[in-house]
Order: sequence, then C-alpha cells, then structure tokens
Amino acid sequence: MHELSIAISLIEQIIQESAAREELRAGAIEAVHLRLGVFSGVDKDALLFSYGLACEGTPLEGSRLEIEAVPLVVHCMACDADRSPPSVWQICCPDCGTPAPDIVSGREIEVRALEIAA
Repeated sequence: MHELSIAISLIEQIIQESAAREELRAGAIEAVHLRLGVFSGVDKDALLFSYGLACEGTPLEGSRLEIEAVPLVVHCMACDADRSPPSVWQICCPDCGTPAPDIVSGREIEVRALEIAA
C-alpha cells in the first residue's frame, strides 16, 4: 500500500512548511485540502485511511483530509482542444476518436490549502 508512504510524506512536508512559517501549534491545522488526479495511481479510500494512521502522534493528529478529484483531461492534436477521454483505459478524444497521449491534468497529488484554527 503505497498510499501510506504518500500520506507520511504529505504530513512531513506540511509540518516542515508550517514550522518554517511559524503557523503550526498543537491542533492548529484542522483540515488539509488535496487535489488528487484520477490518473495519479492513488486510491482515494486507501489514502484517507492511511492519512488517519500517519497523523497519529503528529501535530496534524485529528485533522481532516479533504480530497478533490481531478478528472483526466488530454489534449487532442486533431481537434486542437483539451478533452476528457471516455475512461482512463481509453485515452482518446471523445469527439474524433484520435489517440491523445498528451495528458493535461489528472495526475495531480497537490496540497491546495490548509485550514488553520484561529
């Protein structure tokens, strides 16, 4: 389950960045908002479970992980437009059927915001 290592890494980065900005104190971070691409190779439910485990004993213990799913978007060279393919298993333009190897979005694992207690 590589989601646990992702959760640990995520928590370590948040702690380091928050400490550098002197924003972190016990219970200060209430929620972490994460953008997770459907093509990232990360299982959302496994990451949520792993996050809870990885937070134990850290300053993020008790915080929530809010995940925003980012759809797969590819660039179709034939249509010269960004499109959402029919599925992650069929990466082609839904309009013209041309294979579309250029992924515009959908691979993200990105912290977008932190909710910090006042």
